[in-house]
Amino acid sequence: MNKLLLLCCFLLSAGVFAQSETELPDVNLKTLEGETVNFADYADNGKITVFSFWATWCIPCKEELNNINEYYADWQEDYDMELVAVSIDDQRSTGRVQTYVNGTGWEYTVLLDVNEDLKRALNFQTVPFTMVVDAKGNVVFQHTGYVEGDEYELEDLLSKLSEE
Repeated sequence: MNKLLLLCCFLLSAGVFAQSETELPDVNLKTLEGETVNFADYADNGKITVFSFWATWCIPCKEELNNINEYYADWQEDYDMELVAVSIDDQRSTGRVQTYVNGTGWEYTVLLDVNEDLKRALNFQTVPFTMVVDAKGNVVFQHTGYVEGDEYELEDLLSKLSEE
């Protein structure tokens, strides 16, 4: 019985990594400046791209993005990557997004998914949700939740992807 359970867990976790050829959904989002961008266009930017989905009410989300911010400039230089922080705050609370971002000093691109169209297209339930796309536009990693130190595992992944 334990072997069967272990096998099932392995197959489920392998399924997460088998999704690596997933295309980015064709969903339009707004920047904090009000410009429209298409999410699928990030597949063609030639960089490793980390998408961090967050909300102003989500303490672990903000903790993760603040911790990554300490390393972000080095990561950009070392791994030719960018981080896009996608807020799932609704229309009523988007003003808080701008205020919070202004106070943090984040250099990330921040996008707004106010109707959660992108969240539904990617089929995740809760934030923080992190997704990594390699320089060829393939989704190579997805993770829900944040625990202190996850940024080091993320850096290990960025290092491996930059060597490919």
